[in-house]
Amino acid sequence: MTASGELTAARLRRLGWQLEGTGVDLVVAPALTDVAGPRIHTRPVAGLPLIHVEAPEFRGARKLVKGLVDRSVSSLALAVLLPLIGLIALAIKLDSRGPVLFRQVRVGRGGQEFGVFKFRTMVVNADALLAELTARNETDGLMFKMRQDPRVTRVGRLLRKWSLDELPQLVNVLLGQMSLVGPRPPLPSEVARYDGDVARRLLVKPGMTGLWQVSGRSDLSWEDGIRLDLYYVENWSLAADLTILWKTFGAVLNGRGAY
Repeated sequence: MTASGELTAARLRRLGWQLEGTGVDLVVAPALTDVAGPRIHTRPVAGLPLIHVEAPEFRGARKLVKGLVDRSVSSLALAVLLPLIGLIALAIKLDSRGPVLFRQVRVGRGGQEFGVFKFRTMVVNADALLAELTARNETDGLMFKMRQDPRVTRVGRLLRKWSLDELPQLVNVLLGQMSLVGPRPPLPSEVARYDGDVARRLLVKPGMTGLWQVSGRSDLSWEDGIRLDLYYVENWSLAADLTILWKTFGAVLNGRGAY
C-alpha cells in the first residue's frame, strides 16, 4: 500500500484492526521515490515513527576507498589487456585513415573539463559531417544517436558493439578523471543546457559504466538516462558498484543498445 491523501492515520489504524487475525501483513510504502533502502531509517521521535533519510555521500572514507579501487583495478586491467589493446590499435590502423585514439573533451566532477580517450570508431572528419545528420537523430534530449551512422567505420562498428572502444578510458580512471562506475561523461554542449536538477550529475566523477550501461545503453531515452544517473549520484555504494560492474559484462555480451 502506498501513501496517499485519502489514507489518513485514522483509516490506516482501522485497516490494521480489520486485518487482525487474518494472517495478512500490512505494509505501507512511504511517499519517497529514487531513494535507496540503505539511506532510509525509521526512528521513533516523541512516540511517532518518523522516516530519516540520510544525506547523499560525496566525500569521506568510502569515497577514498572507491578512488583506491578505481586506480588499482584500472592499472591491473591495462596490464592484462595490453595485448588486446595492441591488436585493436592495429585493426583500426589497417581499416581506415587517421589516428588510432580519439580524444574528446568531456565534463567531469564539479564541471571540470578533461579529455576522454577512446579508440577511434569514426572517419576523421566525423564532427564536420554531424551537421548534415542532425535531422536524422534517433534519440531525444541533448544527445545525438543513429543506429546506422554512416560516419562509423567497419572496425568501429565491432568495437562499439562490444564496447571495446572505451578501453582507453582506463587511462582516465588511472589519472583520477573518471571512475569505473558513475554517470555517463557528458559533452560541454550538453552541460551548457543543463537545468538545476540535471547538473547534480556533476557532483561525482563520470564512469566507464553505470546504470545507463546496464539498463539499455543507447536505447534509453534522455529522460530515463538522466533519472538513472541522478539515482546513482544520490544512492551510490561500493556494493552497488560491484553489482553494476558484474552486470556490465552481461550487457556488453548481449550487445543491446550499442551503436
